[in-house]
Amino acid sequence: MEGEVRTATEIGALKDAERAFVLSEMDRKTRLQYEASWHHWARDEQLAPAGNWITWLIMAGRGFGKTRAGAEWVREIAEADGSARLALVGANFSETRMVMVEGESGLLSIAPLKNRPLWEPSLKRLRCGL
Repeated sequence: MEGEVRTATEIGALKDAERAFVLSEMDRKTRLQYEASWHHWARDEQLAPAGNWITWLIMAGRGFGKTRAGAEWVREIAEADGSARLALVGANFSETRMVMVEGESGLLSIAPLKNRPLWEPSLKRLRCGL
């Protein structure tokens, strides 16, 4: 239906061709807002539990979206409180950097350009870019 507003869940449930059409009909600003809004298109189980948690464990298999969910959670905390100090914990620094910072679903990839953190590899530090 022309002009119909759809939720991200409805858009996600569309067949590939229909989803591509719906997204192509959005103006650039709306599409970028949609793509950047994790809460609009994440599955419920990928969203952080309610409450003021300092640790969140996702036990799930390959392809669940654990890295993206974690990156979005960290991004949300950092954008809400620019002075927050967070630790990204992995098997070793190299793997943590490759996956959580620079990876396809890492913090540098998922942050909108205006809020992209500053990566300081020599200091092993990400700083809030706000």
